[in-house]
Amino acid sequence: NLVCRQIIPIPIVVQQLTALSIKQKIIFYEDKNFQGRSYECTSDCADLGNWMVYEQPHFMGYQYFLHQGEYADYQRWMGFNDCVRSCRIIPQHQGSYKMMIYERPDFGGKMMEFTDDCPSLYDRFHYNDIHSCNVQDGYWIFYEHPNYRGRQYLLRPGE
Repeated sequence: NLVCRQIIPIPIVVQQLTALSIKQKIIFYEDKNFQGRSYECTSDCADLGNWMVYEQPHFMGYQYFLHQGEYADYQRWMGFNDCVRSCRIIPQHQGSYKMMIYERPDFGGKMMEFTDDCPSLYDRFHYNDIHSCNVQDGYWIFYEHPNYRGRQYLLRPGE
C-alpha cells in the first residue's frame, strides 16, 4: 500500500546576507548529536524549501524528507543507515497540487487524480500496485505504507 502526500514547504535555516538576498543551508555532521566534522551545504535561492537526503551518491538509495528542525541522530528521520551521500533541495511550490496515478504502465488502465494528501492510496484507488503516475503540479512524496510510513519516494513535476 502506497501513500502520497503533497509537500508543503517549511523554511529551513535562513541567514540574512543582504537586504535583497537570503541563503539557505543544511549542515551534516559526522557523528551523532552534532559532533565531529561537519559539512555545510548551501544554495542561494529566493524560494525556500525542504530537503530530500539520499543514502547513495547521485540521488540513489533510500531517501528521506527533512523539513525544518534538528536531527541529532539518523534515526530521528527514520534512517536505516548513518550515511548521507547526496541531497536535493525541494523548492517552495506556489500553486496547486495535481497528480494522476495509473494501474498499468505507460499511463494505462484505471486512473485516479489527486490534489491533496491521501493517507492510504488503497482505500481510494482499490489497487495494490501503481505502475505509472504523472505529476502535473507540485512536489509529492510516495510512502511505502499507509499513514506516511516506510520508504519515501520524491516525485517531481513531469515524472
